[in-house]
Amino acid sequence: MEQKENKILLHACCAICSAHPIEMLKHSGYEVIVYFYNPNIFPREEYERRLEAQKTLCAHEDVELIVGDYEPDVYFDYVRGYEDCPEKGARCELCFKLRLQETARKARALGIDTFTTSIVISPHKNFATLTKIGEEIAAAEGLTYLAVDFKKKDGFLKTNKISRELGLYRQNYCGCKFSVRLD
Repeated sequence: MEQKENKILLHACCAICSAHPIEMLKHSGYEVIVYFYNPNIFPREEYERRLEAQKTLCAHEDVELIVGDYEPDVYFDYVRGYEDCPEKGARCELCFKLRLQETARKARALGIDTFTTSIVISPHKNFATLTKIGEEIAAAEGLTYLAVDFKKKDGFLKTNKISRELGLYRQNYCGCKFSVRLD
């Protein structure tokens, strides 16, 4: 497949987190293709709500959306033994790795040599950790991981403003069964 230099595959964890990154990447000259691959999201109804919000955002931004398979069993197998780890711990790092590995595979299959993730916009996620994981995967796959801390320069405020303006669904937990808040 022919590579186009300005294409980037953006892994989107949710519409809210990807709103500003899509705009920022587009303004930087990239043709953004969004990849929604999140087998960690629990329960399925939550996954569907987040996917519908992502579809709304991508239609608004006029960017292509590719939806990966919903594979919760793959996620549970991948983090087996780490279920009791605290939030921001080893289980979360495995979750990032799973989703970024799949994003890199998809990028390569599409002939896109650069990928990144919207996960880094969250103030609850560690930019350095995600960058290290992304760069290791990129090196192994012969790709480039674009390390952009989307939360800089009020990125988190901007993404929230965009999502409010579009009336996007807003979740109250990271997504996995282990982070569900019942409040």
